[in-house]
Parts: sequence; C-alpha cells; structure tokens
Amino acid sequence: MTFPDITPDLKSRMPALRGRLLANQPLAELTWFRVGGPAQVLFMPEDEKDLAYFLANLSDDIPVMVVGLGSNLIIRDGGVPGVVVRLGRGFNEMHVEGTRLRAGTAVPDVKVARAAQEAGISGLAFYRGIPGGIGGALRMNGGAYGRETKDALVEARGVDRRGNVRVYSKADMNYTYRHCGAPEDMIFTQALFEGVSGDRATIAAEMDKITESREATQPIKSRTGGSTFKNPPGQKAWQLIDAAGCRGLVVGDAQVSELHCNFLINRGNATASDIETLGETVRERVKATSGVTLEWEIKRIGVSA
Repeated sequence: MTFPDITPDLKSRMPALRGRLLANQPLAELTWFRVGGPAQVLFMPEDEKDLAYFLANLSDDIPVMVVGLGSNLIIRDGGVPGVVVRLGRGFNEMHVEGTRLRAGTAVPDVKVARAAQEAGISGLAFYRGIPGGIGGALRMNGGAYGRETKDALVEARGVDRRGNVRVYSKADMNYTYRHCGAPEDMIFTQALFEGVSGDRATIAAEMDKITESREATQPIKSRTGGSTFKNPPGQKAWQLIDAAGCRGLVVGDAQVSELHCNFLINRGNATASDIETLGETVRERVKATSGVTLEWEIKRIGVSA
C-alpha cells in the first residue's frame, strides 16, 4: 500500500525541524519478525527537544505511533497511516548516578543490564532476559526472571501529544502485569532506575545464567517477537498452548515454535497476516480446550493489506 505523501506539508509547518521525515518508508526491516507494510511518514527526531517541537506543531487529526527496537511488534501488511516515530541516536545515552542508572528509551534492555553490572548495581540483571529497548519496557512493564520494570523504576520522562515534556513517578505509571497506565499518547524518552550496591562478579554470573536459560528454552535465533501472549493469572500461556495441541502449528510460513510454544516464528516468507492469523488460531484452540482467553502481549499496529 502507498499512502498520500504529507511530508511537504509537515516540513512547511515545521521549518525548525531537525529530524528526518520519510514518506512511505518500509518498516519490515525495523521489526524482529521482518514483516509489515510502510509508514505513511517515518519521523526520526534528533533529540527530545526536536520531538517536542514536532508534536507541538502536528495537526491533531494525524495519528502518531511510536516504535522502538521492533521486538514485541507486528506491523500489519497494509502499513501504518499517519506518523510512526522511531527514536534513535538522540535517545541512547546512559549515565550512572551512584546506585541509579539513567537511560534513554532507545537503549536496548541488555545494555542497561550490562552497564549496571559494570557499575556494581544489583537489581537490573533481569533486563538481560528481555528483548527490545527501554521504551518498550516502560510501556508494557517489561519483566523476566522474577522481576519487572516497576521493581526498578524511579521515574520516567516523556513528551505528550501536545509537545509538553512530563515526568512520571513510578506511582504515576500505574503499573500492573504487562500494562502501563500512563497516557497512551505519551512518548517516553528517558528512564531512571535504581538498584542496590552489588558484587560485579555475582551480577555477571546472574546474567550468564539468564543467557543460558534463554538460549536453551527460547528460539532467540529465529525471526520471532518474544512472548506472544500474557500469562493468565495463575497459569502459563505456553502450557495452555501446548495442551491445545498447537506446538509446531503452521499458517503460511508462520509457525508456533517447537522449542517454546508461546513464541511465533517467521520461517522466512511469512506475512504479517500469517503471523496474526496463527496467533488468533492459537487463541481459538486454547479457548476451546481450556476455556481461557489468551491476551496478546505482542503489540499489533497498522492496517491489513
């Protein structure tokens, strides 16, 4: 699908804009699944100030969607109307402040874990087990191996749809399991985490254990999107999927992982429709066999082809 090019109008409205505006920019290569259509406009701001300027001058009738490292994401085959914001170099700094670590939201989760280990900060090693970036972890209370973002966050900073910079305390984020209660239109730009003083070697060993566990139990070398469905209260999604006979199930070139059946895989030529249809088929079978309705953990955006 090709969308009308609105970038000339945007540029004329925003003469001081420093970031890049690209019309009908393919997005598939920005996602771990490697599927999906284009963004009507892809905007890559230079920094927080540039992002705020853009949003303050953007018409209210143009939708805005932010994408991070594209791990827990399906972009539908028809693409994404409006503006897709992708944060890059201006949002990837990290600073250690005692037992606190401040990170931009474009920083991969694993780099936060490593920086904390090198600084002797315990309590952030769990980020070694989360695919994606800090922005996504803030938005969905990302967690793994017994800890969640809410357990380490002090505050988050971001820009709202009007271009106002805001700071949210952990309480303001209204976190629950894989959910953030902050306004949907907030684009997070920075996070402040706090741990406790720890032994570097002990933290490194904890991270090594997480790495070994992931490599043994998850299809991390495949085109996947991480955990597909949230765990229902008191249950494991993968066990329900396995009991429904879905391990290895195929739709088009998309497959339920044989290694971990809460992971979907693009075997090479899957479309976004293949992957989403496979996920919905899994949900239907789990509902039929267990009575449980699985809830998507992977975010799905855009329109069908």
